[in-house]
Amino acid sequence: MSSKKAFTLLLGLAAASLVMIEPALASGGGGLPWEGPLEQIQESITGPVAGAIALAAVAIAGGMLIFGGELNDFARRLCYIVLVAGILLGATQIVGLFGSSGSSIGVPLEAHEQGPVVAPHG
Repeated sequence: MSSKKAFTLLLGLAAASLVMIEPALASGGGGLPWEGPLEQIQESITGPVAGAIALAAVAIAGGMLIFGGELNDFARRLCYIVLVAGILLGATQIVGLFGSSGSSIGVPLEAHEQGPVVAPHG
């Protein structure tokens, strides 16, 4: 097979694949069997269960670090890991305590209603 025929064949295959790929890119990705359990796990680690686990982890790990006396290096590192994990689990509730949610951090509601802020010239 000559190189010109091979190039033409390759070009035809590339064009055909581009024509057939459009429906695949337009299809939705929902309804996969593992999405339901993953959403339940997400709700569990951001809900009240996570708050209770985070509070217990921070209290126990902090108490062990303060009143634990002589802990070996492994136990001290394990307490730090539990402490950080508790803080990370409770991070969504900590942010919620400051009155912000989602992407509206630091943006008052009135700013959207008044329109854009224009700086005075001068």
